[in-house]
Amino acid sequence: MDRIECQWCKAQNEPERTSCNTCGAPLDKRNLVSDSGWSEAPRLRDMTEFRFSNSTCQVEGEIVPVAELALAQGDAVFFEHHVMLWKEPAVPMAAMNTGGGMKRTIGGMPHILSIAQGPGRIAFSRDAAGEIVVLPLHPGMELDVREHAFLIGTHSINYSFVRIKGLTNLLHGGSGMYMDRFITQNYPGLLLLHGYGNVFQKTLQAGEKILIEPGGFLYKDSSVAMNTVQMDIKTGMMRRGMYLAEMNGPGRVGIQSMYVHHGSE
Repeated sequence: MDRIECQWCKAQNEPERTSCNTCGAPLDKRNLVSDSGWSEAPRLRDMTEFRFSNSTCQVEGEIVPVAELALAQGDAVFFEHHVMLWKEPAVPMAAMNTGGGMKRTIGGMPHILSIAQGPGRIAFSRDAAGEIVVLPLHPGMELDVREHAFLIGTHSINYSFVRIKGLTNLLHGGSGMYMDRFITQNYPGLLLLHGYGNVFQKTLQAGEKILIEPGGFLYKDSSVAMNTVQMDIKTGMMRRGMYLAEMNGPGRVGIQSMYVHHGSE
């Protein structure tokens, strides 16, 4: 029996399914790709359901989408505490120290993440319009995500962070921009991100470069090198500098069409 390959995550699905069982992407629609090679992240249909480990996730709504999880016994997810929308009283929660201490706090990043464990139901959302991006991570993958963009990560993913000096100067002042780093080892994981506006993805070849306005950067494979580039723009007697993020392949790069400044959230 022929199976249907998801165009977004490449998972194999039963022929009768209309959405991917791994990431929720519609299987009855073709990928939308611009002339320059940017693919639209699949916009999940209202009430789309997919699975991870022994648990399920259902995405509700389309303008400010909600991810509702039915966590099975033994499954857990971690998240920034303010993205939780509601939970059943029986779902236990704990704290995960991220390390970095005051440096992360000064940089506007939480130094403690929350963990919810099954069994039970819990839901998450961000306080802005956009879309949920579902990224299944195979064993041995590393993904870098801009600050305040990740919604949840499953318990099989290891969490750390990296700091890119200079980019925050262009966003809102400061000494650097933090990125969350998600790593899988022997087991697959699932990462849910919230992108403001619309989300697009492009796969860069080895040595291929692209310049991105840092407010639009959302995520990248760790194989993609990220550097700060300053461009001088002269208008008459005036000269000003523009800072851009240079991405150097190989690997995936994701962008969002809208930027929200979080301050010291």
